[in-house]
Amino acid sequence: MPALHPPTRRERQREATYDEIVRVATDLLTEGVELSLRAVASRMGMTAPALYRYVANYQELVDLVAFELDKAATQTFMEAAAKYPDDDPAAQLCAACVAFRRWALAKPREFALVFANPIGSETSDRRDLLTLATSGHYFTDLLYQIWVRYEFSYPSLDELDPIVRDAVLDPLIPAKAEHIEPEDRGLLWVYMRSWSALYGVVTLESTGHCDPRVIQSGALFRSTVLDWLEPLGLAAEADRLTKVIDDELAQDRPPVSE
Repeated sequence: MPALHPPTRRERQREATYDEIVRVATDLLTEGVELSLRAVASRMGMTAPALYRYVANYQELVDLVAFELDKAATQTFMEAAAKYPDDDPAAQLCAACVAFRRWALAKPREFALVFANPIGSETSDRRDLLTLATSGHYFTDLLYQIWVRYEFSYPSLDELDPIVRDAVLDPLIPAKAEHIEPEDRGLLWVYMRSWSALYGVVTLESTGHCDPRVIQSGALFRSTVLDWLEPLGLAAEADRLTKVIDDELAQDRPPVSE
């Protein structure tokens, strides 16, 4: 295999500019400033037309920043999961789910940019935008490892609605599917359903569309995750995994004053 040429100075500068765009956009989100090409360009000491050489429009800016934020956040999910052995994907998944919630509650504007960013039907890179999320690949990889270990059941292709069957045979989700035989693609329907449960409860909490007492306690999140133990073949592990979830959630609760 021929050696790759090192990046040129111009390529390094361009990459550094992209890094700065993401960093500045993240700062604006943290500060509560409306994200826009003009705001990013101004903070970088550039004109808006100069910024267009890197991102052609607002949607490209959002897509770039969202991808990088998701990638960085996924690293924190992986770090939380790494407290548990690699041969225990169930515990890793529980810890990663709590870390996902922790990030969403701590950085709701970043979460919203990543997961509430509409993808227009006219977008030429729609397939890439739907399938490349770092967090999606990480969570579905853990689900696959759980399936390999616990062999939980999933619907056959014949049991699926025809539209769903088409969707799992030609998936537009952030998950590896090439190694899953077509007849086993009902597994991807489990991916989609479990993700919708996790995403749904965390979105309710991060946007405040939930009783604040329930958010603070983590009760709705906890119940949602526990409801998924049996479908994932983990009913026999319920006591152990409940402790994992409770231990992880305890890190996010304020200490009780005496």
